[in-house]
Amino acid sequence: MIDVLVAGGGPAGLATAIHAALAGLEAVVVEPRTGPVDKACGEGVMPGGVAALRTLGVEVTGRELRGIRYVDGTARAEASFRGRGGLGIRRTTLHSALHQRALGLGVRMLTGKVGEVRQSADTVTAAGTTARWLIAADGLHSPVRRGLGLELPGRPHGRYGLRRHYRVEPWTDFVEVHWSGHGEAYVTPVGDDLVGVAILSRSRRGFAEHLAGFPALTASLRGPAATEVRGAGPLRQRVRRRTAGRVLLVGDAAGYLDALTGEGIALALATAGAAVRCLAAGRPDEYERAWARLTRRHRLLTGALLTASRRPGTARLIVPAASRMPPVFSAAVHALQ
Repeated sequence: MIDVLVAGGGPAGLATAIHAALAGLEAVVVEPRTGPVDKACGEGVMPGGVAALRTLGVEVTGRELRGIRYVDGTARAEASFRGRGGLGIRRTTLHSALHQRALGLGVRMLTGKVGEVRQSADTVTAAGTTARWLIAADGLHSPVRRGLGLELPGRPHGRYGLRRHYRVEPWTDFVEVHWSGHGEAYVTPVGDDLVGVAILSRSRRGFAEHLAGFPALTASLRGPAATEVRGAGPLRQRVRRRTAGRVLLVGDAAGYLDALTGEGIALALATAGAAVRCLAAGRPDEYERAWARLTRRHRLLTGALLTASRRPGTARLIVPAASRMPPVFSAAVHALQ
């Protein structure tokens, strides 16, 4: 019988399997898709996430990110990361690097869907495999979470994300967040001639229509579109708890607030590590508290920004206020590292 069955072969699931293998546990990953999995992701990995990847022995290449810049018309606020830098990296490149590291550690990959989850006092069975534990890393709309009755009803007027790449030389080594009264556009350099643009908004409309609300950004995107538009949402996912018997939830499956502060990958890596450490130590009941501790800062900062951005009039005050208070903005950026 294996130690850990992992539902989902994205970054959170692969990181979980790598953590398990490094802890001396046998891990199997169940994922229906083959090959690198793309996703509507901002693709900016915060410094803490870059450090976590290196700790796992995962070597990735991309564009170094020096900090975060907020832009709204002529108003700007920017702050450099303290010490180590972030990384702009294509989601598919990150996935491939994690996949190769997992294989190198002896992690087995099973193509298929988890389906029904059955538990006993000592085991959990899914996808025709029995394990001591199941860690669900199956994404924003986690079937495992839903099947176990762990999710809470969604709230109306949720936010959605759209992402597309442009063939253009990056004009900055910052992650630029362009603000409007109706949403934000995140610009992330991910190659020497490739820039990703992710738009977050409560408005349901096409990418081109959203982009028209950012004329200064549109003027900088002189190159052609390099990828199709990918979407995700609603982003907020409310969860009753992150454990159910011998099942633990990590990454987006464990609950999600918003992509506004760009910490998705860093949090996925951190929660994956926490879940495995709790299991390896024989203290699975400590995972809920560990998750709350690891995500507290993100939830507070992201929640505050979401509240401020909810109304167009208030949203237009965020960047001018940040530009007038550089120490406060820097402190917020440093807190996200």
